[in-house]
Amino acid sequence: MDCNPGLIGPALITGLILGSLYALIALGYTMVYGVLKLINFAHDAVFAFGAVSTWYILGQVFGLVGPQSGLTLVIVLLAFLMIGGLASGGVAVGLERVAYRPLRKRHAARLSYLISAIGASFFATYMLQQDFLPFMLGPGPRQYPNVIEAGAAGFSFSLMNVRVTGPRLLVVVAAFVCFFILDRLINKTSTGRSIRALSEDPVAAQLMGVNVDRVIVTTFFVGGFFGGVAGALYGTLFGSIAWNLGFIPGIKAFTAAVLGGIGNIRGAMLGGLLLGLIENGSTICIGPEWKNVIAFTMLPLVLIFRPTGIMGERIGG
Repeated sequence: MDCNPGLIGPALITGLILGSLYALIALGYTMVYGVLKLINFAHDAVFAFGAVSTWYILGQVFGLVGPQSGLTLVIVLLAFLMIGGLASGGVAVGLERVAYRPLRKRHAARLSYLISAIGASFFATYMLQQDFLPFMLGPGPRQYPNVIEAGAAGFSFSLMNVRVTGPRLLVVVAAFVCFFILDRLINKTSTGRSIRALSEDPVAAQLMGVNVDRVIVTTFFVGGFFGGVAGALYGTLFGSIAWNLGFIPGIKAFTAAVLGGIGNIRGAMLGGLLLGLIENGSTICIGPEWKNVIAFTMLPLVLIFRPTGIMGERIGG
């Protein structure tokens, strides 16, 4: 096994970029688990709808396919992040209403939630593979609106012998801004206090006047919103999307949530960044073809040796 020191810089930069993306998606898993103690295995489809909605609205409806600049660029960037977030937040709320709430009202077994979530994920994902409606992707990949110039002629700079382009920088900056906003929301607002109360003791929270249904819907929406932002960033970063785009990032984000401590917001952030660095760091010695293997191996290792993850189980800080 020969290690290439020249790959350390690219591995670190790429790991930070992809880790930021995994962390954003992981927030949805960890928030739902923190409140309901259930794994939302349909969150990969929620993430995918963020990318699809921005592709359709900005690229197909408004025809934005080339790079923007100046104030127009700022407005477009804010628009596509909000579109992705709101669309996925709406999908997540619909998922809670259709796939989870009826089971919760009947006090169904936990296995029923798992089956319902997996079924909803398959349905949503394979709907995107069809093409009988304009917003569906069809079987082939679709080009994503290139609102930021990614080439050498656009915004870029060199860091550790790596060319950092506009889309790459946007992923990291947007992710950390989202982390800060969510951390403040959970730890400094009345909504966050209600979420934490329901997470720690649902019965006591309800007796204290917390509206359980409203808090759960809010939790799904917020987790879905950040998943949708991640979907929009994914399309911008890679330049194209396909109907099954949520599968691999979804599994990796779930691994990141478990690694950091599922149910803990800051743990999801840390887990995503660590997973990105670990999987890309492995390319220094064993090659990029093993990257996914390394990432997926992390899940059973964490469950065996530290099932609570790095930062435990609380949803607050």
